[in-house]
Amino acid sequence: MLTHTRHLRRLTGCFVAGLRASSLRTHGALFTAALAVAVAGCTITLPSSHEPVVSTPVAAINSATLDQYRDAVAKHITERNPSYVLRGTPQAMLRSLVVVSFTVDRNGHVVQSSVYRTNGDDEAESTALASLRRASPLPLPPGKLLNGRGQLELFEDWLFNDDGKFQLRELASPQAQTID
Repeated sequence: MLTHTRHLRRLTGCFVAGLRASSLRTHGALFTAALAVAVAGCTITLPSSHEPVVSTPVAAINSATLDQYRDAVAKHITERNPSYVLRGTPQAMLRSLVVVSFTVDRNGHVVQSSVYRTNGDDEAESTALASLRRASPLPLPPGKLLNGRGQLELFEDWLFNDDGKFQLRELASPQAQTID
């Protein structure tokens, strides 16, 4: 009873020592009535179906869409450059890795491209940029990925073997584990 009394005192604001039990009951009843009125004003809306509501963040949707688009672009580039594409397993020690930055407009045209990172292999750099140009126009990018200028900026890695053939990292096979 003592704990109950202390609890009611805290809830009702009655901290007067020696308050009579009947007074506490009255204050407790008033508090309970006020709480009931406050809760009655609340509205709880349940989902119309019995299935749980799953909300997927926009960033996750855009990420999945971006991954799908990158995959489509890589397939398109390799289809347009069949004689340059390495079939099979890339060698363990690659000749070159060329990272290309490029911008695609809403119509799939490559409006800008440049070598972002390289080991200085001029021939590999030229092949990477030329294969991207030959593939243009690329598949149309999803509208929700476009920036305010109606463009999408991407990066892709060209992995080169000693024979000058490449795979794109997006589609690359695992590299060989031993140097022959």
